[in-house]
Amino acid sequence: MSNDANVTWLTQEAFDRRTSELEQLTGEGRLEIAKKIETAREEGDLKENGGYHAAKEEQGKMEARIRVLTELLRHAVVGEVDSASGVVESGVVVTANVLGDEEVFLLGSREIVGEDSDLDVYSEGSPLGTAIMGHKVGDKVAYTAPNGKSIEVEILKVENYAG
Repeated sequence: MSNDANVTWLTQEAFDRRTSELEQLTGEGRLEIAKKIETAREEGDLKENGGYHAAKEEQGKMEARIRVLTELLRHAVVGEVDSASGVVESGVVVTANVLGDEEVFLLGSREIVGEDSDLDVYSEGSPLGTAIMGHKVGDKVAYTAPNGKSIEVEILKVENYAG
């Protein structure tokens, strides 16, 4: 895994899913929103045209998502993480004892998991992610939460994300 802050690790499935989403948005999605804007524009006065303003807002959100996906895919590293060593790195599922509660989460980008997944995701740059990155099963670490409290974490298990 690269330590470059711009690099995002993705499974092949996640990469393919985000590539398909980008293709849909830049093709069919842009055509649909252009039609909505044109239809609303034909209704007359744009100042008081709720449909026009809603369509323009939807277009803005779609273009922002296109920029996010383009940047994500440009810097993505596709592959599987080798967790045989039990070391915490981007793209692994970690089971940890956090403040006495067992938590299971993916360390990496939210873009890795599908929309129907209920798996919690913490970025590598989050306080928790920074604290556990590079540690292994059995390690106990602590980090300072945004509220200033010290949080103790024991790494119980590290495994590949199965998608």
